[in-house]
Amino acid sequence: MRLSTKSRYAITAMLDLALNGAEGPVTLADISENQNISLSYLEQLFSGLRAKGLVRGVRGPGGGYYLGRDAAAISIADVICAVDDWVEYTRTHAAHGSSDIQHLGTRGMWEDLSNQIFGFLQDISLHDLVQRASAVSGASADKRAAALLSGLRDHAA
Repeated sequence: MRLSTKSRYAITAMLDLALNGAEGPVTLADISENQNISLSYLEQLFSGLRAKGLVRGVRGPGGGYYLGRDAAAISIADVICAVDDWVEYTRTHAAHGSSDIQHLGTRGMWEDLSNQIFGFLQDISLHDLVQRASAVSGASADKRAAALLSGLRDHAA
């Protein structure tokens, strides 16, 4: 399974925010520079993250973003569902009206797989990724984020 670009960038941005937000609010410009994600794309992502309460913004000089709740209370699944409407839609509106025998025979399997993947992502918190980042000492923020995202695959093994 591959995560969408939206999801990967949102996870990366949230990790950056978790790593750098202890000192004060983090601007989208800082995240953009740190992670090489366009500012306009981050604005779109943070709109969804704000709507789900995963981040909170502070306006004005010295403003920026904080995590909306403790990093241990934010799962990777929460982040994905906040920015990727398609994932949220398919989780809540699975096709149940088909009478195609092949579809009926495999629907349960696909729903089970979806639930397994969602459960896996629900079990990984932003705090877990911060812990992994601490273990990857000396690496740049970009390299840490890339290593952590690829580490999601290792978590399944």
